[in-house]
Amino acid sequence: MTVLDGARERWVRTGGVELCVAELGDPRQPTVVLVHGYPDSKEVWSEVAARLAGRFHVVLYDVRGHGRSSAPSPLRGGFTLEKLTDDFLAVADAISPDRPVHLVGHDWGSVQSWEFVTVRRTEGRIASFTSMSGPSLDHFGHWINKRLRRPTPRRVGQLLGQGAKSWYVYLLHTPVLPELAWRGPLGKRWPGILERVEKVPGGDYPTASLPSDAAHGAWLYRDNVRPRLRRPREDAHAHAPVQLITPLGDAFLSERLYDDLELWAPRLTRRTLPAKHWVPRTRPDRLADWIAEFVTATEDGRAGTAAKGKHADRFAGQLVLVTGAGNGIGRATAFAFAEAGARVVAVDRDAEAAARTAELSRLIGARAAWAETVDVSDGPAMEKLAARVAAEYGVVDVLVNNAGIGLSGSFFDTTPEDWKKVLDVNLWGVIHGCRLFGRQMAERGQGGHIVNTASAAAFQPSRALPAYGTTKAAVLMLSECLRAELADQGIGVTAICPGLVNTNITATAHFAGADAEEEKRLQRRTARLYGVRNYPPEKVADAVLEAVVHNRPLVPVTPEARGAHLLSRFAPRVLRRLARVRPPM
Repeated sequence: MTVLDGARERWVRTGGVELCVAELGDPRQPTVVLVHGYPDSKEVWSEVAARLAGRFHVVLYDVRGHGRSSAPSPLRGGFTLEKLTDDFLAVADAISPDRPVHLVGHDWGSVQSWEFVTVRRTEGRIASFTSMSGPSLDHFGHWINKRLRRPTPRRVGQLLGQGAKSWYVYLLHTPVLPELAWRGPLGKRWPGILERVEKVPGGDYPTASLPSDAAHGAWLYRDNVRPRLRRPREDAHAHAPVQLITPLGDAFLSERLYDDLELWAPRLTRRTLPAKHWVPRTRPDRLADWIAEFVTATEDGRAGTAAKGKHADRFAGQLVLVTGAGNGIGRATAFAFAEAGARVVAVDRDAEAAARTAELSRLIGARAAWAETVDVSDGPAMEKLAARVAAEYGVVDVLVNNAGIGLSGSFFDTTPEDWKKVLDVNLWGVIHGCRLFGRQMAERGQGGHIVNTASAAAFQPSRALPAYGTTKAAVLMLSECLRAELADQGIGVTAICPGLVNTNITATAHFAGADAEEEKRLQRRTARLYGVRNYPPEKVADAVLEAVVHNRPLVPVTPEARGAHLLSRFAPRVLRRLARVRPPM
């Protein structure tokens, strides 16, 4: 059973073959055509199609020789790009004769779709094109020629890197062997290989036609790759807006392969995704969101107006939740994600401050922004927040557990009440966030990232910060343990460790053992010191985004934090001596 079992089905005859076409959704809505790759059938799109069907007329077809479509006879010469273009036009004319279609391709579905969107006879039939994990053979040919004509160490390295990734292409050009392998044990083991290596859910992977599909599909490579790479077209420019989605962990295609793509696709929107090759199966939510957004923007005449902020290719449209977002590092982090076009949930116990952050996030560039009020130390309240966010906004893609409070004073001046308060916010607040929102990420099974704000105090002992440093060291270790546990599920975890940052934590910090007047004086003194240091929270926010993009486990942010981290590893005795000096916070 698959999601496509309820689809409407028709057959389209073209060029001596019959193509099996499935349709979902309302035909009066914009038509989205999903083209599968090798060695898949249209079923690879089932999860994405189901998510798009409520808004669009979704069409999928088995490429000739795959799934339930018939194969050409003879096979040799039956899979050229020209004949594949004939097939696409026949399908488009059958399902949307009066309106251009929005084209989406993965793997070889993308390779052939680049042909569709760059030949003259399809002009006016394609409204937009979303490409993933499949380059234009023309662009690829020019990419190779440029590096051969003007070799540099970097370009040679890129050629060798892509050459290594393309090992399977050479094998598919050999006679008979690919067919024997697919009709033998490889065909039976393929779903298990995808599940093990690519984390592709294999329970409903169609296997009945796989051996013959894969054997037929070898001719996609034999009929097209060498001829087109040897003589790439000079006029292979896209005549429709293009959205490029690049899985950063693709084992078969280098990111560098898409360098200078703007020369060939001037109306280009780039997206990146921390995933492997088979993203239609492993990231259907993210793909459906980006496809829907791009189709809608094209229909409204806004294609090419995507967010232009730093890392917009990664975070545009993603759902980001930041706790402690009412001010300081939390607010700056919410703004940084907003500039990248994310959807932002600003969480703070101060309702007015959270609302202000959400309002400014929308002005800065957030796709959407909402304010939520909660005390992160309140477990039941956090459970209600997690349920509400999932129901109203969706599963969080990036969680930033930033809320925290300051506490300074000697160990013996720190009361049990002081300990409970700082532990509840700084540690339990992080635990609640990781447990509730992290579980939602894990259950969705489509990756994500958790950022926990620790501190340089996590690895820099201080006689004045026993309680605060304990909570931050615990956050650091929690992050390391959680990172190990969630790695296999594609969820990254980062501990951010700032030093002295100019925020209002100094104005609200508690000084154990001091009366109210003395505490006010100490707060003012500490605030002046932090003001003189004047390290802006925006730099920490930039570090947060970089950490998520590069999946870094630990990020000391300020110079003093980086120095303390190095000393903790290579000269801990020096840190222990420094710990005897009483700092202002």
